[in-house]
Amino acid sequence: MSPGASHTPPPVRDHLDRGRFPVHPWRLVERVFDASDMGKTETLFAVGNGYLGMRGNVEEGRETHQHGTFVNGFHETWSIQHAEEAFGFARVGQTIVNVPDVKVLRLYVDDEPLLLPIADLIEYDRSLDFHRGLLERGLVWRTPSGKRVRVDSRRMVSMTQRHLAVMTFEVTLLDSDAPVTISSQILNRQDGEDEYHVRSAAMGEGVDPRKAERFARRVLVPQTQWGDEEQGRMVLGYKCADSGMTLAVATDHTIETANDYTQRVQVEEDMAKTVYRVSARQGVPIRVTKVAAYHTSRGVPCRELVDRCRRTLDRVDDEGVEQQFRDQRAWFDAYWARSDVEVDDQPEVQQAVRWNLFQLAQASARAEGSGIPAKGVTGSGYGGHYFWDTEVYALPFLTYTSPACARAALRFRYNMLPAARKRAGQLTQDGALFPWRTINGEEASAYYAAGTAQYHIDADISYALSQYVHATGDHDFLEREAVDILVETARMWADLGFWRHNGGSSFHIHGVTGPDEYTTVVNDNLFTNVMARHNLRRAAQAVHELEDRWPQAYDRMVTRLSLAPDEVGEWEAAAEGMCIPFDAEQGINPQDAHFLEREVWDLEATPPDKRPLLLNYHPLVIYRFQVLKQADVVLALFLQGDEFSPEQKRANFDYYDPITTGDSTLSAVVQSIIAAEVGYHDLALRYFTAALFVDLADRHANASDGVHVASTGGVWNALVGGFGGFRDFRGVFTIDPRLPDSWPRLTYRLTIHGNRLRVSVTHEAVELEIEEGQEVRLSVRGEDVVVTAGTPVTVALDGQGPRLDGMPDPWPTHGAVRAPDGELVTASVPHAGGGSGR
Repeated sequence: MSPGASHTPPPVRDHLDRGRFPVHPWRLVERVFDASDMGKTETLFAVGNGYLGMRGNVEEGRETHQHGTFVNGFHETWSIQHAEEAFGFARVGQTIVNVPDVKVLRLYVDDEPLLLPIADLIEYDRSLDFHRGLLERGLVWRTPSGKRVRVDSRRMVSMTQRHLAVMTFEVTLLDSDAPVTISSQILNRQDGEDEYHVRSAAMGEGVDPRKAERFARRVLVPQTQWGDEEQGRMVLGYKCADSGMTLAVATDHTIETANDYTQRVQVEEDMAKTVYRVSARQGVPIRVTKVAAYHTSRGVPCRELVDRCRRTLDRVDDEGVEQQFRDQRAWFDAYWARSDVEVDDQPEVQQAVRWNLFQLAQASARAEGSGIPAKGVTGSGYGGHYFWDTEVYALPFLTYTSPACARAALRFRYNMLPAARKRAGQLTQDGALFPWRTINGEEASAYYAAGTAQYHIDADISYALSQYVHATGDHDFLEREAVDILVETARMWADLGFWRHNGGSSFHIHGVTGPDEYTTVVNDNLFTNVMARHNLRRAAQAVHELEDRWPQAYDRMVTRLSLAPDEVGEWEAAAEGMCIPFDAEQGINPQDAHFLEREVWDLEATPPDKRPLLLNYHPLVIYRFQVLKQADVVLALFLQGDEFSPEQKRANFDYYDPITTGDSTLSAVVQSIIAAEVGYHDLALRYFTAALFVDLADRHANASDGVHVASTGGVWNALVGGFGGFRDFRGVFTIDPRLPDSWPRLTYRLTIHGNRLRVSVTHEAVELEIEEGQEVRLSVRGEDVVVTAGTPVTVALDGQGPRLDGMPDPWPTHGAVRAPDGELVTASVPHAGGGSGR
């Protein structure tokens, strides 16, 4: 949230300067260059494919906020130094590496460089094309001597060839002849430095725990370098000093021009460049094409990676560069056919929706064998780590639009299972405990209270794979791999929790942290317990299903996991006895066993310069209050909605919404969904719009660190699950829409058991049609519906559910709330010199 913003969402409006960023249904367009917010625009105009990502740095390579080229999972390790040691603390830090940069294409006319911040730009247009999957820029530059020069460029990271990037750079002198030099480079920037070892602007920023760690030592140790002047090919190879990971990057160059020119190739340890010196004539274009290949490994020697780069580049040489652009368009044609969400008569919303969905493709499509980092491959924020929010926010989109990508992401978690078993043992638990943040499978969070203590990640992963299996019917994955995750996570919950007998038996989970990082190490966190219950039930169900339907797979699983006969019954008993906190006096579910006993943080009275709280108050101060960073109980209402009555959902939302800060980008989307469901239709749209423009409008003032990938997934959930009303509780698919009053129609697609269903919601009806496949069964407002190919179905609607005006009463400003023991708890803001107060 930008400084000075309230914790309540802003009114619905267009958040962008349309003079600079005009509306376009399939592009993000920039009409005016502005160096003051380069960090944001470098993120917004980044290109990637889930494996390789390139920030939207200018081609000329000097002016920057943060240089950035990233390979998913390519990281350096380092020993975490704790001020005070304790058993089981995370030991190995991991940080994504800023790999050698191939984007640089420098232009000199009359030996004067094109430098955008000071250039006389007669024309400027940059666009990220969502349908063609590429970044384009066109400009006309008046040189210091008055010559006009047209410069057009394209940049693409291929979706069809995972390791490939393609760039073109075309220069035309418009009104006179002049000597032109184009220097195409590969630069090993060492944590963002340029070739002169000058750090980018981002290096001088203040302390923020969300930013990536930076190294004072050399990270990439040179292994090989060479160039071929005749072919225009250059190669650099490196090995990470500590992690041992290896990388090779290679480029090919071609020049097309009727002008006379010379070519020179120069290769050093940290720089390789091909320089074209052209005697350029007026109106005669110069076009340089640069094709780059990146290959990485956890230990394969660089010479092998160089051979792989050669094969990638040779294949492009055989197929032609333009074929790569055609293949990219065909890939995105298919992507949008199954993924597009259409909002009629809302052009600003439509553009922003497609930008968000485009980012999900760029973060996940070719991750293959790696997870989905919190920032995708658009920036170094959060160190390139994978978190629980991938499974909760991004995986639903992939499951219902690109199930192969969802499967790849879940198989990444399966391959991490040995490390998760080891981590559980370190914390004296049975089964497996997945790391809260990681790249290589080891826990990388040095702050256990808000990190390792988030045991709910086990249940989040189990939830995502259960959702995937229900939506796809992929029983092969269930019986061979997914069941192992379900069993090992169920074992962890059964061991972590304990039974309490006091007139009845209840199962409790103590000493954990839920999604809300402003409340840590608590007993019976509502979200954790509800999700653990689902995890235990689903594990038991999966074991029974294997035993009944695939006895051979069951026998193999029992042997593989040493499953004891009484374990499944233990899980079922724990699930049925799970403590679900509930306060009958207020009719709500407390976030944890003692949450309602704490003092209430009065957000209405909190000065804007004290936001976000995590950057302005010590954690211990925050932990003493009822105040939320992330939606916690409200998230449980969404993911396990069939476990709560409509009255409970309304009461919980009314209680927690006024004390949720909005300091996390993960909150607005969930608050939008539940606000829509319980009836706050205007508030739902306000929350959705705030989430939609999180990065586009830099609402949290940290878009420079990379795209908030989980938030982009949340945008899809808010559209499809919130306004579109889609739910999928345990394989039962239902639709109960809440279309905003100002939207005439919302259309989305769902792939269920291999069949693609188009859902169109209007104020009068839900229209269902099979776009691909044969049949889908679901329920619309309680009416069972079977949709078959060639036979669309229309279900009439009587309104859009309950409608409530305004928003929940901001009760903290009333001075006090009642604790479970009946005493009043005051609302205040902590300040020095007097404890808490107004």
